[in-house]
Amino acid sequence: MKYQIIPVTPFQQNCSVIWCEKTLKAAVVDPGGDIERIMAEVTKLGLNVEKILLTHGHIDHVGGAASLAATLSVPIIGPHEADKFWLDNLVKQSQNFGFARAEAFEPTQYLKEGDEVTIGEQTISVLHCPGHTPGHIVFYNEPTKLAWVGDVLFRGSIGRTDFPQSNHQDLLHSITTKLWPLGQDVSFIPGHGPMSTFAEERQHNPFVADQLFD
Repeated sequence: MKYQIIPVTPFQQNCSVIWCEKTLKAAVVDPGGDIERIMAEVTKLGLNVEKILLTHGHIDHVGGAASLAATLSVPIIGPHEADKFWLDNLVKQSQNFGFARAEAFEPTQYLKEGDEVTIGEQTISVLHCPGHTPGHIVFYNEPTKLAWVGDVLFRGSIGRTDFPQSNHQDLLHSITTKLWPLGQDVSFIPGHGPMSTFAEERQHNPFVADQLFD
């Protein structure tokens, strides 16, 4: 599994293009905007995008999803159905955060805990990790020990929980019971900012370091 991070929108959200090296079939994770930039990278890499994957329903992660899906004629997969209210509210989200108008849309498929998504010959596991939003999911590729965690976890921080239906305790529970068991050697791509590893965050993250829960 290969990946390319493409920061998009004024929020510098980490959109990712991920692909199967053998087949060059690809997915785009969280295309929040700047569709032309994403398409240019896909073309440059010579990839065949077959689906769009969404971690959660916030505008900076999904604002370009419907447009990109229409351009490529591909399905939108995710997030969990508990984030439907965010997708239904995209017009207001775009107004509130100063984004270009984004219309509400319905994904081709919602995801739930235990689902799997294929990209070429690669398989990605789905974990439901509520807290930042109720329907937030994380994508994990076990062979490469790589996770796309959206806004659940960041290098040195965790996701905000001051949004409607956010819950701080749910977020901590998601991180410690869903992410940590994947292994200390897992690297992750967060929704914003630099990559890190679970080992690094378990040692140094002031919100979820292991010593806080001893």
